Amino acid sequence: MPTDSRHDRASVPAGSPPVEVAAVGETMVVLCPAPGEPLEHADQVAVSVGGAESNVAGYLARMGHRAAWVSRVGDDPFGRAVVRHVAAAGVLVDHVSVDPAAPTGLYVKDPGPEGTAVHYYRAGSAASRMDPGTLANPGLTGARVLHLSGITPALSASCRALVEHAVGDRPLAGALVSFDVNHRARLWPAEQAAPVLRDLADRCDLVFVGQDEADMLWGTADPMAVRRLLPGPETVVVKDGAVGATALSRDAEPVFVPAPRVTVVEPVGAGDAFAAGYLAGLLRGLDPVRRMRLGHLVAAQALTSSGDNAPVPPWAWFEKLLAAPVDAWSPLDLTATRAGD
Repeated sequence: MPTDSRHDRASVPAGSPPVEVAAVGETMVVLCPAPGEPLEHADQVAVSVGGAESNVAGYLARMGHRAAWVSRVGDDPFGRAVVRHVAAAGVLVDHVSVDPAAPTGLYVKDPGPEGTAVHYYRAGSAASRMDPGTLANPGLTGARVLHLSGITPALSASCRALVEHAVGDRPLAGALVSFDVNHRARLWPAEQAAPVLRDLADRCDLVFVGQDEADMLWGTADPMAVRRLLPGPETVVVKDGAVGATALSRDAEPVFVPAPRVTVVEPVGAGDAFAAGYLAGLLRGLDPVRRMRLGHLVAAQALTSSGDNAPVPPWAWFEKLLAAPVDAWSPLDLTATRAGD
């Protein structure tokens, strides 16, 4: 794990293959009581780790890609736990800085009859002190994708400056800039977030956004309305939960791919999994339909598992379903199809 001061990072060994995907953002420790047990009555909590960008990197790493998580953690036990957890997924953590003057972020789940509430303790965290210099690392040279989310600009002024720098100045030359809108109302209300997220997304190459999220932020009722609002990116992928997702690219007809049916165990992390699957398809040179299918298939692993990051089946399992004819994909029910079958 990297150590030292606020601006020092561990160096990448000479001759290492270049990073394929650099995913930038905060990852926190997660505390969760037993299912259905309100936090105020809990005697014990489970400790795990959660972060949108490191989730994407984790899925990509499990699928065989060189994915790096770029972030900051505190010089504390939680920070060490976060880095160890992310690294255990096969993610490169050489680009994580340790801040001796700020803590690692934390969030706590509070299960209840109306759903699970989340309490954040991330103000002033080490990751909130990221800035444009975070990407000034020669170890990231040659990355094919820089993945960001709309969570990061909500953390602090310096984090917003980091994302502005990433999408405006393109410090990783030649990298496709991927952006998951990922609005978090607990961090900033829609009326404040909407213009910022629209501006940032419109300057990226690839954008992921939920249909309900886009409607709440911008009043866009369908994928075509989202595309008209965001004319800048090469591709905008609009996700509509269990219905499916639509990819709208320049000079191409929209591509809609229905989502396979699954029995949902835990919805947290499914959007990150979809983005990772789509990006893996992009890196592997798959056509747009297969990229979308791969996004759905990886998301299905997240939906049918507890926790933020699920195991990934062997590539042969994906290949079989990616090659399925349209009439076999449309009624696909993964509740009856085990990974590996």
